[in-house]
Amino acid sequence: MTETTAASAKNTKISAAKTAKKDEFYTQWVDIQREMNAYLEFDPDVFRDKVILLPCDDPEWSNFTKFFALHFMDLGLKKLISTSFAADSKPPEIEYQPTLFETGAPQFDETMTRSNGKLFVLERKDINGDGVVNIDDLQWSYLEGSGDFQSAEVTALRDEADILITNPPFSLLKEFFTWLIESGKKYSIIANQNAITYKVVFPQIQANKMWLGKGFPGNASHFGSPYEDTAVATDRREGLIRVSGVQWFTNIDHGQRHERVEFMTMADNIKHSKHKEVRGVGYHRYVNYDAIDVPFTVAIPSDYGGVMGVPVTYLNKHNPDEYEIVGNSDDMDMTKEIGVRPLGREFIVAYRAGGGTGHYSPGMHMLGLAEPSPRTVFKRLLIRRKDAS
Repeated sequence: MTETTAASAKNTKISAAKTAKKDEFYTQWVDIQREMNAYLEFDPDVFRDKVILLPCDDPEWSNFTKFFALHFMDLGLKKLISTSFAADSKPPEIEYQPTLFETGAPQFDETMTRSNGKLFVLERKDINGDGVVNIDDLQWSYLEGSGDFQSAEVTALRDEADILITNPPFSLLKEFFTWLIESGKKYSIIANQNAITYKVVFPQIQANKMWLGKGFPGNASHFGSPYEDTAVATDRREGLIRVSGVQWFTNIDHGQRHERVEFMTMADNIKHSKHKEVRGVGYHRYVNYDAIDVPFTVAIPSDYGGVMGVPVTYLNKHNPDEYEIVGNSDDMDMTKEIGVRPLGREFIVAYRAGGGTGHYSPGMHMLGLAEPSPRTVFKRLLIRRKDAS
């Protein structure tokens, strides 16, 4: 199994979540802390005097608001804002019970607790007079609407903020990315790695205006969730659900993206690669584009100066100082623009004769390989060494 085939299988859970609109995935504290620390290690003042908005959050259950409220003074925040989505706007199978935090407050309303979203604000005000500003000074009220991030109400909060951080609903990722990017703000959000090739996302990555964060170990993590954990992985944890193929997407700089990655030369890969698809075999060229196919990120030949098709997981290693991103194979308008020739009838006939069942036809500007058998490749980023361009 190639790296990209495995990645495709791992994304099944998130794809299913999108189809069923299962959006209740609560991020663990350790994952938030690991990512924010990466930004702080690169720039200790990255959050200082900033207004942070946590949209699509539920601070009564989520760790995002708790994390930033606890570290409000340490980080030098100017203001922390978070919004939650109304219970009645969520799928009916999601059980809802107001917390004691809400029901014990004088502004509690039995109708609005279900019909309206909530707004939580923490400013540089020691409300309870204990000498520190933290979560105990958090003030809340009901939003006028449901808390939908696309509403004018939440969009106004977006425009007030300097930085947006959240784990948005997987079922609305394209809409959320559009809303996020048009803001022009700094951000760090969790999304599945398939979003890399979204038409609204990829141009940002290609232009070095968006990149992956420090990330999750193994591109997977465990989230609090009301859903059943159906993952085949054995790494199960009580009360949590394992989700594979997740990444942090950000435009906040961190040191990992500037680290030099040491790849083997082409000759050494062919001789020593741990992957049988490369060892003793070499690299296959596309039949309709002047580039070689590299089925595993670790097998990228350091001394090759031409264009290479690599798995999308390469972005975890991408150093913008060393490599440029030429295109991606998912966007056939882009592949046509960069010179990928249409697949011919002979190729499709050979593909079918070899047992291929994909819905491909002559004229498609997809990357095709003739060896070891006729086939198209799954999700490739096209890259080239900068010193060779």
